[in-house]
Amino acid sequence: MDASQRRRAFSLLLLGQAESGKSTLQKQFQLMYNPTSLEEERLSWRSVVYYNIVRPVRRIFETYETFGDIDPDAEPMSEDFDDVQSTMSATDKQMQSLKLRLAPLLETEERLADRIAGGVVSASTGKGNLFVRSGWQARAMFKSRIQPRSSFTGQRSSLENVDPRRSEDSGMVIIGEKDGLLEETADLLNACQDDVRELWNHAAVRRLREKRKLKLEEWAEFFLDNIIRVSTPGYVPSTDDILHARIQTMGVAEHIFDMSLHGRTVTWHLYDVGGARGQRHTWVPYFDDASAIIFMAPVSAFDQYLEEDPRTNRIDDSLQLFTYICSNRLLKDAHLVLFLNKTDVLQAKLAKGVSVKKYITSYGERPNEFDSVVAYFRAHFTQVHKRNNQSQRVLYTHLTNVVDKKATQSIITNVRDSIFRVYLKSAALV
Repeated sequence: MDASQRRRAFSLLLLGQAESGKSTLQKQFQLMYNPTSLEEERLSWRSVVYYNIVRPVRRIFETYETFGDIDPDAEPMSEDFDDVQSTMSATDKQMQSLKLRLAPLLETEERLADRIAGGVVSASTGKGNLFVRSGWQARAMFKSRIQPRSSFTGQRSSLENVDPRRSEDSGMVIIGEKDGLLEETADLLNACQDDVRELWNHAAVRRLREKRKLKLEEWAEFFLDNIIRVSTPGYVPSTDDILHARIQTMGVAEHIFDMSLHGRTVTWHLYDVGGARGQRHTWVPYFDDASAIIFMAPVSAFDQYLEEDPRTNRIDDSLQLFTYICSNRLLKDAHLVLFLNKTDVLQAKLAKGVSVKKYITSYGERPNEFDSVVAYFRAHFTQVHKRNNQSQRVLYTHLTNVVDKKATQSIITNVRDSIFRVYLKSAALV
């Protein structure tokens, strides 16, 4: 779409740092306004789900090899190589055995990454982060396709290796030629599911998580908690799985939706942007024509730091980025919506006793409770907006958990209505 076309369209930008929830929110828009497209992509998410299991399993072993069993009663390993086997603790032997049994599954990680990302891997952090460009689903799906159930007769196809699957969410029948890599991974995962579950529930791994030596993203925990279901033969990702599945966006991806309100149909061009520091320069060409912005700020990230800069707290980075958005002259007329996101993760952290003031010293002696923490962060973002408000525009703020389908779609409806009111007034239509 060229610049003149963008001016005639309604442009909505999803902005925020990496892992703030932008792509998950985009999926929620897709579910509401173009559900057929999500059905067409459903099989592609299978490879992402498998990657979202294999990669965290490897990280568990890497973390254990770095820190060992932090149980104070555990036997220390000998530093003498010749005595390792004789002095190895029972836990060390169990972990070594699990790693050996899971080795074939771990070997699929690189091939899954290549399939999804086409070889695009972050070189800046050295952590093997997976980045994707627009259109990655075509690579991940291989030759899969989807047909409406009404067109599926149930008769045997003339194609060999056809694998029909039903989607429990949509009433669609998913038909795809069997993909060698995914079938191999599925078979391995099914064979190893007990080992993965044993690893995830192992006392030593639980201690590493409790002591915060092992820090896995919420999507990793979701799939490891659901390992039995996702490793079942014939598995097809549910909508909930797709909302939780995680890969990082590279560049800017455009999604087009038609929305109706008050008898009018307006075409929205939604832009989902890469949020890593090295990707933010790609946002600027879209500022001039932006009708509205949804800025995603993950309030659960108070105890996290940027992968690109381990010295920068993610809340501080969000505030700096929000300052840039609020003060940018190209965006002064854009409708501005703030999502204080990942409230579910914040509640879980606070329930476990994670102290906000340990990471945000200015929080002081305020109660380490959800309402107080959210009010504190909301006040800081509101203050940034007040200091940089160039046109007396209103800041609309929502507390969100964008993997929650029902709650998020209700918020999207409210946001859509508020944006439409401003849009229609500016177009002199009301």
